[in-house]
Amino acid sequence: MLEEAERWLSRRSWSVADRPLDRLAAAKRASGASVSVVLPALDEQATVGAIVSEIRRELIERTSLVDELVVIDSGSSDRTAQVAREAGAKVVHRDEILPRIAPLPGKGEVLWRSLLVTSGDIVAFVDADLREFSADFVSGIVGPLLTDPDVAFVKAMYDRPLGEATGQGGRVTELMARPLLNMHWPLLAGFVQPLGGEYAARRSLLERLPFPVGYGVELGLLVDALHTVGLDALAQVDVGVRKHRHQDGQALGRMAAAIYRTAQVRLARGHLVRPELTQFERGERGFVPRTYAVDTEERPPMTGIAEYAHRRVA
Repeated sequence: MLEEAERWLSRRSWSVADRPLDRLAAAKRASGASVSVVLPALDEQATVGAIVSEIRRELIERTSLVDELVVIDSGSSDRTAQVAREAGAKVVHRDEILPRIAPLPGKGEVLWRSLLVTSGDIVAFVDADLREFSADFVSGIVGPLLTDPDVAFVKAMYDRPLGEATGQGGRVTELMARPLLNMHWPLLAGFVQPLGGEYAARRSLLERLPFPVGYGVELGLLVDALHTVGLDALAQVDVGVRKHRHQDGQALGRMAAAIYRTAQVRLARGHLVRPELTQFERGERGFVPRTYAVDTEERPPMTGIAEYAHRRVA
């Protein structure tokens, strides 16, 4: 690891216990900063309600650490929206946001659009499929942003069990993202969970970054944040253990392809042929090829969107 990355690892890596809730509440009052939490959700009726309830109870009603809790539903076919609303979240459908631009499928698309329907100075993103959710996931990632004006972007780090096996989750991280970062952006080698879906940033940074629309959004934002504000403005906080639904190997392959493409665009910044990924499934007559388009689209920085600029003026 580069010496600069090692120094960063010791200076900008914390535990959630380093910033108790009472200290964060006092820091929030002193700073006057507002905090929005966004949950991107697609068919997460089994978990989204418990997450929303925990955030409301611990961080809105008990400590007033969070000002706004928004679930962005990207087209659920189950009761995700109803469950989230009944638990106390504001629910907005992806297609209702910026309707003049046709929505694309993908998590990054939802996160990008969420900037238009939230108002917090600090925006925290939390995946909606987490089980045994703790409010530490939110307080941990917003904590450094409330207490240190030099920090602009914070990722959560945690253990990721795979079934009963500890430390075996994050397969795409270990097989794709970590090698890419170590080879091409070694300053980011100290991030434990570079693809984790729990992170927070200052709005003033997020609105200046492009958002890959699909699985590449976490890697894209991390790399672009490094180039925009520098390594010392990035941080990570240990929040414990993350339990969630795991995807099968082929879904992980598609995720890895999108992440590689996101990295490729940032390395080349030129015109590249739209890639595809062919995978194989065993059928009645042998292996059958299935070809998928790899997510390549990116949304521009939100500061270039007229509706966003108009909202800020208004």
